[in-house]
Amino acid sequence: MPNEKSVGMRLPSIDDLFSSQEERDDAKLKRIYDIPLLEIDPFPEHPFKVQDDEDMMNLAESIKANGVLTPATVRKKEDGRYELLSGHRRMRACEIAGLDTLRCEVVEMTRDEATVFMVESNFQRTKILPSEKAFAYRMRLEAMKRQGQRSDLTTSPVATKFGRSDKELGEKVGESKDQVRRYIRLTELIPELLDLVDEGQIALRPAVELSYIPKLKQGEIWQRIELEQCTPSHAQAIRMRRLAEEGKLAPEVIEAIMLEEKPNQRERIVLRGDRFKNLFPSDLPISKREDYIAAAMEFYGRHRQRQRERDDAR
Repeated sequence: MPNEKSVGMRLPSIDDLFSSQEERDDAKLKRIYDIPLLEIDPFPEHPFKVQDDEDMMNLAESIKANGVLTPATVRKKEDGRYELLSGHRRMRACEIAGLDTLRCEVVEMTRDEATVFMVESNFQRTKILPSEKAFAYRMRLEAMKRQGQRSDLTTSPVATKFGRSDKELGEKVGESKDQVRRYIRLTELIPELLDLVDEGQIALRPAVELSYIPKLKQGEIWQRIELEQCTPSHAQAIRMRRLAEEGKLAPEVIEAIMLEEKPNQRERIVLRGDRFKNLFPSDLPISKREDYIAAAMEFYGRHRQRQRERDDAR
């Protein structure tokens, strides 16, 4: 059980509303607990990634030396455990630092209130990945919808119907409602394509178009991306989405579209006909054929040179 320092949270009274900042700070301290890490559960489907990177190691060293300066925020669950709302990185840093407890403020919130709080507190981070925005926006908007506010999401990347929730959310996070909807569409991507968006290899607009393609076909597109080491442009993504809707996005069609010349692809030598096709190994990607040809020509050139040297020696 946590080491209780005082009583739990209560609703603001008239005295609270007219109290001084010092008095309010003192009241907040009365809700601070040292809670065992083993009694704290992460927020369900927490959309923000916690990585053991250099920043995490620095945070762990700081906590080991100085403790947790800013308390995490948790809420009490019905089973007696605690649900972490804010402080997932601090909790991980405590684990790395070898600490057994996490300094927390315990609050009383409903599930939807907790979701809104979790999203908004994590948006204070300096760097947020597109995938993190995508799932955070969706969770935040769904919570607002359950609270009785409209969120008329459509299937268009630039929506033509607008509810209040997405507009309100956009105002809170500094995005237009259309941009909020675009990010939410990313949650329909397969993980492999979403990783490419996070890595900056696929831009937001083409990623949104790909999100409308069935996941089986998305997998075929990802395989072609891996094979050819290139990504679709916005125009190509639009075409693939349209062809998918028409039931015409076969693997050979994906290959033909992806092999079209575009800025993020290098020039390729195009050899047509079975005569050349049968000379390549069956598992060789088309994008590697130029290298294969160059290596073969270099090998043949060395062979010719050795042959000339033998002829001269006779």
